[in-house]
Amino acid sequence: MTLLKLAFKNLVGAGLRTWLNVFVLSLSFVLIVFTQGLIQGMNKQAEEAMVASEVGGGHFQHPLYDPYDPLTLVDAHGPVPAALGSLAAAGKAAPVLVIQGTIYPEGRLYTVRVNGIDPGQAILNIPTSYLAGPASSDADEIPVLIGGRMAKTTGLKTGDTFTLQWRDARGTFDARDATVVRVMITSVQSVDVGQVWVPLDRLRGLTGMAGEATFVVLAKGAVLPAETAAAVKTAGWTFRGPDDFLADLRAMVRSKSLGSSILYVILLALAMLAIFDTQVLSIFHRRREMGTLMALGFTRTKVIGLFTLEGALNGVLAALAAAAYGVPLLGWIARTGWALPGDMDSYGFAIGERIFPAYGLGLVAGTTLLVLAATTVVSFLPTRRIAKLKPTDALRGRLT
Repeated sequence: MTLLKLAFKNLVGAGLRTWLNVFVLSLSFVLIVFTQGLIQGMNKQAEEAMVASEVGGGHFQHPLYDPYDPLTLVDAHGPVPAALGSLAAAGKAAPVLVIQGTIYPEGRLYTVRVNGIDPGQAILNIPTSYLAGPASSDADEIPVLIGGRMAKTTGLKTGDTFTLQWRDARGTFDARDATVVRVMITSVQSVDVGQVWVPLDRLRGLTGMAGEATFVVLAKGAVLPAETAAAVKTAGWTFRGPDDFLADLRAMVRSKSLGSSILYVILLALAMLAIFDTQVLSIFHRRREMGTLMALGFTRTKVIGLFTLEGALNGVLAALAAAAYGVPLLGWIARTGWALPGDMDSYGFAIGERIFPAYGLGLVAGTTLLVLAATTVVSFLPTRRIAKLKPTDALRGRLT
């Protein structure tokens, strides 16, 4: 305790030099927590949005379906297995029929994926209820739901009519007028860009694919009985869980976290360099003080511990300073979010206009331990010369 009091007294007595070190080190604390929290917040938002609007509890897919190959859509459909049909009837699953199509808004041509989905489904966070509106009762016009990005690309808006063309189960081309009943705003591009959503029964009737689907989305958190899973597997349908859909996103976040470590290294290097120089200068200018302490009975180990402790206290004071201004600042950013530039939407991230950082206890504790450990090590390195110091040489101001 005496050594700690002495170390703290010496540190405070150094004046401006100490507080500059503390300030620089506290900035490292805050910036590391902020950037890592920003990345984790982006990951959390993107995962939640994808699960809510696209993934659900996972997909049971037709064996020929490849979401990355539109050419498979011609054959990637079949009767929904009875076990999945029972889940859909109970509101625990949502069948989706996907076909390749073409739209002609104002004479222009766009290739799209036409997704048939039950307007009454509550599995995915998509406003499919608008597909059950008045337009769905018109035998000639098809009600269509599109996303904001799709609307921007095609120039369509709610109430607009265009021609929708597709090939039915026999390969015959057919077309109908379609009306945009709603433009939905979503951060998940995979349910927006190049996608149109229509009532499932209507699409089945127009294509001659009665009772068929391309994939079936399970409700989030749904657990299939073993016999149900076995029956679906026997029918040849494959299951892709949420982890499969989120694997690419998580890999991207890991790479971003690894890339941001370069910033951490630079920040810590600057702070550690300042502390190292301070320790070297302190040992050089306090040679007589070290000789006096040894003459009064301090062992070399205690003197080394004193100087190391003084350096380590820089990290403690920096943590307190970072908490003083970092907690309210980062808390405010967590509440209001970090605004993204306007062109960020084109990068493919399933996030909104703002990122809300996520600061976990593990992140804060890990950063604190990392900085304190680095500060202690850097503070110890210059003190190794004290181990060979003779009290008589120190009293004469020599450090050899």
